[in-house]
Amino acid sequence: MPSSSRRTSGSPTSTGARQPAGAPPPTGGFWSSSRARYLIPVAFLTYSLAYLDKSNYAIASAGGMTGELHLSAGLDSLIAASFFLGYFFFQIPGTIYAEQRSARRLVAWSTVTWGLLAVVQGLLSSPGQLIAVRFALGVVEGAVLPSMVMLLGRWFTDRERGRANTLLILGNPVTVMWLSALSGWLVSVSNWRVMFIVEGIPSVIWGLLCLRLLKDRPEDASWVSAGELAALQEDRNAAPAPSGTLSQEYRKVLRSRPVLLMAVQYFFWSFGMYGFIFWLPSIVKKGSGEGIGATGLLTAVPYAFAVLAMLVNSRLSDRSGRRRIAVWPWLGAGGLALFGSYAAGSNFPVALALLVVAGLCLYAPYGPYFALVSALAPPGVSGAAVALVNSLGALGSFAGTYLVGWIRGTPLGDGGAFALMAAGALLSAALMLAVREPRTPPAPGTVTRQPTAATRT
Repeated sequence: MPSSSRRTSGSPTSTGARQPAGAPPPTGGFWSSSRARYLIPVAFLTYSLAYLDKSNYAIASAGGMTGELHLSAGLDSLIAASFFLGYFFFQIPGTIYAEQRSARRLVAWSTVTWGLLAVVQGLLSSPGQLIAVRFALGVVEGAVLPSMVMLLGRWFTDRERGRANTLLILGNPVTVMWLSALSGWLVSVSNWRVMFIVEGIPSVIWGLLCLRLLKDRPEDASWVSAGELAALQEDRNAAPAPSGTLSQEYRKVLRSRPVLLMAVQYFFWSFGMYGFIFWLPSIVKKGSGEGIGATGLLTAVPYAFAVLAMLVNSRLSDRSGRRRIAVWPWLGAGGLALFGSYAAGSNFPVALALLVVAGLCLYAPYGPYFALVSALAPPGVSGAAVALVNSLGALGSFAGTYLVGWIRGTPLGDGGAFALMAAGALLSAALMLAVREPRTPPAPGTVTRQPTAATRT
């Protein structure tokens, strides 16, 4: 991103000059905004790299690491899951730093650090060292999502944040999709160590670039028009103001029954989701009998459909203004599909088709879900509410990643693993039925209308 003191030829504006004060904001839709065209790709790529270095452990596990290091099913699961313990501990501290100091610096240096830690994974041979590095990777990455949330909240208005948040979260299934194919290919032509090293280096480079590409506030970027700045300022003026100090606002979140209910619900959703994400390559490899290269391609299929489901469900939810109905039916269907996939037994095409259904159903509700979390939060503290929900989700991710992997090594086998994942998804769907949704109709003629002025993901 150009500095505020000079302009480069790559500036997103075509005129090279800020519009006069009082100029009207752009009216051509979300992508007509220079903020969207510039910041969304940066945010998307940052989150994608974070997800890459978090999730490629699943390909390494299926691609020979467990055999080379003589890892039991329980130890393999513990190494994979240790990431989420670190992620849990740094969610809220990361949000506080982003609010009080600099989200830009936190994103940039976190990206550099997790890239280095990802590379180190490929150099280790001790399970204890891998657990320590995975935990540290989680600590560093735990700061990224809250920081990106803070940036999106500052750079986009209430009517834009739903789309911005969905496009950020879209980095999850899109990354897993190409990660599965690329990582499987890298392991097939080299080994799991090379995969970790090759996929960690881009994060280091990108983190350094983020120091130049990102600004903490739109006022710091000379290419943002006066009209857009005026729209942002008007949006801020309309937002509910916090009524106390930051610590008081966080205590308010901890006393909010709707937010606590959503946090418990997200625990069980993440339990089923990350059991699915981390062990899908191993399940597909075992069921198909294919090598790791073909396994990577097959594993990418559910995520391709998940991307489409997220976009369609988010658009429908934005238009209707209804969030809960855009969440619980998908999670319920995903749980049933997981049961059905196991019941298909040796009929691998049917089992894979049901895994595709499970994957798209587990991913589709993300955008509407986090819009609902923000709507249920006390005024002015939706970022803190999302940090709390994400923290409980991290614990669910730890439990799902560890228990699903461990059960696969017991006499219960894949049947027990599928039952656990399905139970998590179904329980999360049931808990959503206990959530009372604030009914705020969407603004006419807009793509997105959130009930509060600080939607977060």
